[in-house]
Amino acid sequence: MGDNSKSETEWRAILSPEQFRILRQKGTEAPHTGEYDHHDVSGVYCCAGCKAPLYKSSTKFNSGCGWPAFFDAIPGAVSRHEDRSMFTTRTEITCTTCGGHLGHVFKGEGFDTPTDERHCVNSVSLSFKDE
Repeated sequence: MGDNSKSETEWRAILSPEQFRILRQKGTEAPHTGEYDHHDVSGVYCCAGCKAPLYKSSTKFNSGCGWPAFFDAIPGAVSRHEDRSMFTTRTEITCTTCGGHLGHVFKGEGFDTPTDERHCVNSVSLSFKDE
């Protein structure tokens, strides 16, 4: 699960308290509050922790869920893990490079996307680079 060689102290020095809570402690930001929920600019969304490219803006879509939604990641950039918290089984997504928590992926919701998947990602877990 990525390069977790940084200590908790090192991550706390690099990340804001909210980024640390979400990326390292698997938290979730409140819906409809994130910087990238309605962000519609061409570029690349990267991990806020290690700056690895994760998603191209061409895969972002408006799902109405309250968090940025993507139908696919850059190949190899995002890892999937079974998450049995919250009294259900979901698929957690993390940055392959650093292991930072991004959010969850949902399949079969009927969105008109090439993959029929919704990567529901916390804005706090992301940074953005214009093309």
